[in-house]
Amino acid sequence: MLDEVLEGLALRENGRYLDGTFGRGGHARAILDRLSADGRLFLMDRDPAAIAVAEKGLATDPRVSLRHDNFAAMGEWPALQGGLDGVLLDLGVSSPQLDDASRGFSFMADAPLDMRMDTTRGISAADFLAEADEAEIADVLWTFGEERFSRRIAKAIVERRATAPIARTGELAELVARCVGRREPGKNPATRTFQALRIRVNAELESVERGLDAALELLNVGGRLAVISFHSLEDRTVKQFIRGHEGRVQGSRRAPPTEAKTARLKPIGKAIFPSEAEVARNPRARSAVLRIAEKLA
Repeated sequence: MLDEVLEGLALRENGRYLDGTFGRGGHARAILDRLSADGRLFLMDRDPAAIAVAEKGLATDPRVSLRHDNFAAMGEWPALQGGLDGVLLDLGVSSPQLDDASRGFSFMADAPLDMRMDTTRGISAADFLAEADEAEIADVLWTFGEERFSRRIAKAIVERRATAPIARTGELAELVARCVGRREPGKNPATRTFQALRIRVNAELESVERGLDAALELLNVGGRLAVISFHSLEDRTVKQFIRGHEGRVQGSRRAPPTEAKTARLKPIGKAIFPSEAEVARNPRARSAVLRIAEKLA
């Protein structure tokens, strides 16, 4: 949804923009193409491999500034304190991370069970499964993967690790398949488990919440927020964040309405989904949802 992102950001050639999830730079390069010599593009990514790509290809551009960090910490970057005219967040795991089997994100190849987006810090998925108790593992699988066999899988994990640690993706995928069976055509039975562990290991939903709060504070009046989500938990967080800052009167049939807050964001259009042509070119885009909002006075 590159064109939709660029249109949604309402780019100004001399504006200041943050791409908080550089990845491999597709969005960043397209934004740069539309900036004049007076424009600025700030790039963040928590993945050292992504920052290495940015340093190699864009670090010499005087309009570009780089920072290896989670976008959740954008408010701590002094260079951004002058305000921003747009913030782009492309959430979730990137294609390069999925395609690199050694990172441990995919059940399609046997590899160390890591799953960290930032390989310089935090605990791996294997470490989490070795240390967490059965109830915590089940809660993670249910909360972040909506896995209805979460308790059964958690029990099997704890029983298995009593003999030997679960250290590889193939081991985990095989264990889950035995617990779950093939219940969804076209979907690997380990899909929900791997998603849940990845979200937990990288604190993804907490990062989204912190990043949205920081973006709202950094955006100039009239600045745009563009967020691409790839699963319902992320999209629900983004949708509720925008709605919570629209200034709506809150209430329900069971409770009296509360006083409306001052509106700070205005949604721009409705949620945008990829076209059939884009999904045909890139099947991984099929679950993408783009939401755009504008900062109000």
